[in-house]
Amino acid sequence: MAAVRCDLEDFAEEMFEPFARQDQRRWGGVYLRGLLLDGQRKSIEPMAARLGEDGNRQALAHFVTSSPWNPAHVRARLAWKMEQAIRPTALIIDDTGFLKDGDASACVSRQYTGTAGKVTNCQAGVSLHLASDHASAAVDWRLFLPETWDPASPKADPVKAGRRTRCGIPADAGHVEKWQLALDMVDETRSWGVDVPLAVADGGYGDTAAFRLGLEERGLHYVVGISTTVTAHPGDAVPAVPPYGGYGRPPTAKYPGPARSVKQLVIDAGRSAARPVQWREGSRPGTGRSGLKRMYGRFVALRIRPAGRKIRQAARSAELPACWLLAEWPAAEPEPAQFWLSNLPADTPLTTLVRYAKLRWRIEHDYREMKQVLGLAHFEGRTWNGWHHHVTLVSAAHAFCTLQRLARAPKETAPA
Repeated sequence: MAAVRCDLEDFAEEMFEPFARQDQRRWGGVYLRGLLLDGQRKSIEPMAARLGEDGNRQALAHFVTSSPWNPAHVRARLAWKMEQAIRPTALIIDDTGFLKDGDASACVSRQYTGTAGKVTNCQAGVSLHLASDHASAAVDWRLFLPETWDPASPKADPVKAGRRTRCGIPADAGHVEKWQLALDMVDETRSWGVDVPLAVADGGYGDTAAFRLGLEERGLHYVVGISTTVTAHPGDAVPAVPPYGGYGRPPTAKYPGPARSVKQLVIDAGRSAARPVQWREGSRPGTGRSGLKRMYGRFVALRIRPAGRKIRQAARSAELPACWLLAEWPAAEPEPAQFWLSNLPADTPLTTLVRYAKLRWRIEHDYREMKQVLGLAHFEGRTWNGWHHHVTLVSAAHAFCTLQRLARAPKETAPA
């Protein structure tokens, strides 16, 4: 810590410049230092014990839980700084779970989280990250409010709804689907002047047609994971008008056959349609430029026309919009294993499609660092503001670590 103390103080001064009071700026810097110090637990008590003369537990708890500072102001400054440092090629969107033993914290509910791989008692946070091949940073967050916490929902739990005031949940905060929270964050980052033209997300978002349409309405390209439940017509399918029998309303143009699952479309194309692609260097020793093994796989790319009610309603004609279906088909497997949709242009090279589809590893890397090293899930407060304050400060600590890595290894991490 001593070696980077001056850098950290300069960084904290820049991040917390919007704070109204000097004591808020001071404790913001102290909290960052507490997150960065070695130690297993990054909640208030153990951080205070490690901070020496700055280890005022009451002041730290007040700063993160009760102090009236707006985390959006810090996130905006974080986004501006990391946009310059990372030069992002994509926004990556995902959510992560915050496991809880009790049920008193804001928005805790039994819900599925990939963190545990099952339905369990947790909070869920949706995050937006700026990413390129060489670095990434979380710059925006939303705490997901389940329907059981929303008094206006038919699924409202009176006990949980009754805790809203104690948890400091704003009166106008209601249940919003995660994909809509993601679009809200896209809008917010654009309002800060951070405009990245590509979005990447997994199947939890890509399966939702409204999310994909929302990205298109905002003029964004996307590469999103999907499940095999998504259906589509082949790219060369053409709608036709059936013969009119002379009775009733004349028929309208429609596709001659039913939509098929994306998995079936790839299987119909055959294993021979798969092409080998290397998309980046991994972490194991190999023969790459940096001495590392190249990531390799076999992929099928098809032009298709996604189907579904929302897609048909949004289409301006009977012909559904065409997009890319990308599938990874390992040589040893009898069927394709992963699927993505993308509205990138029809002339996009296969390698580019794969590189963007696989860029999602950056957000998993960020979550791992923020949880294992910086205490993302260690916050023990129960309030809405406290949660948003803590995840914002952890994101700032993670960004500082990223900036230090970029400064110390410019040749390895500088973008091409």
